[in-house]
Amino acid sequence: MSEVFEGYERQYCELSANLSRKCSSASLVSDQEQKQQKLSEIKAGLDDADVLIRKMDLEARSLQPNVKAMLLAKLREYKSDLTNLKKEFKRLTSPNADEAAREELLETGMTDTHLASADQRERLTMSVERLNQSSDRIRESHRTLLETEELGVSILQDLHSQRETLLNSHKRLHGIDDAIDKSKKVLTTMSRRITRNKWIVASLIGALVLAIVIILSYKLSR
Repeated sequence: MSEVFEGYERQYCELSANLSRKCSSASLVSDQEQKQQKLSEIKAGLDDADVLIRKMDLEARSLQPNVKAMLLAKLREYKSDLTNLKKEFKRLTSPNADEAAREELLETGMTDTHLASADQRERLTMSVERLNQSSDRIRESHRTLLETEELGVSILQDLHSQRETLLNSHKRLHGIDDAIDKSKKVLTTMSRRITRNKWIVASLIGALVLAIVIILSYKLSR
């Protein structure tokens, strides 16, 4: 879930609970000046709530389809809640608002009003708690992600070090191969020289033998 959306959601839940309390208290105020002040505060709060709803809508629509569908469903509930708050504000600002409020209190009783407000506050409090839990889970996931990233960086560093070691070993082996090739060339040259020297010695021995035979033949013939 989007942390940005959760931040807007938490702000809206707190603002909605605050507006609900102000609407309830404004309906009981008899002094017109105090009532106008409360109504001004409620109007400003409703404007802020409208801004938060629009921000949540934009954020939800920018996410992946599966997350987007879930957040838009929650957003519909918040829009319905905001509509009810606006209706309550409109009722408070109507010309007969004071008289209507007194009649409503006489008909429904103060107990029902307090119960409804308490129920709404409880629902909003539960929403805030769920948001806090989600934020904790996101922070935990973020911490796990950072640990995984650090582990990945460590593994990459180890692999890089091993690669450098292998490259150095390859260079040393290549040097050994060059030395072996040079040794082979030297041995081949020496072998050729030995063979050539053998032929020279053999030729000399043959020449000496031939000379000896000639000399002996010459002496014997005389």
